[in-house]
Amino acid sequence: MNKRELKKFRTALQEKRDAIVNATGKKPHWENMADTRHGDFVDQASDDNEVHVNLKLLQTDAKLLRAIEAAIERIDKGEYGVCAACGEAISVARLKAVPWTSVCIDCKGKKSI
Repeated sequence: MNKRELKKFRTALQEKRDAIVNATGKKPHWENMADTRHGDFVDQASDDNEVHVNLKLLQTDAKLLRAIEAAIERIDKGEYGVCAACGEAISVARLKAVPWTSVCIDCKGKKSI
C-alpha cells in the first residue's frame, strides 16, 4: 500500500473517530431528566428501555473507537492492511468498506462460523 492510500485511510479513520466523539459528547436526553420514575409502570418501563438502548449504543461506539484507534496505531507502525490472523494482505475493497478492520475477509468468515 502506498503512502497516498495510507493517508486517505488515516483521514477517513480520523474523521470517523471525530464524528463518534462529537456525537457521544452530547448528553442523551435521559441524562437531563431529574427523575425517570414518573408516570405509570408503562412509562417507567419505556424510560428504562430507552436508557438501556442508549447505554448499548454508547458501548458500541466505545468498541468502534477502540478499533479505530488500533487501526491508526497500525498505520503508524506500518502494519496497516495486514491480516492479524493469517498475515496476508487485506483487500483494499475491504479496507474501504471497514477501514478499522484487522482481519481479511477469509479470516473474518472463519471467525463467524
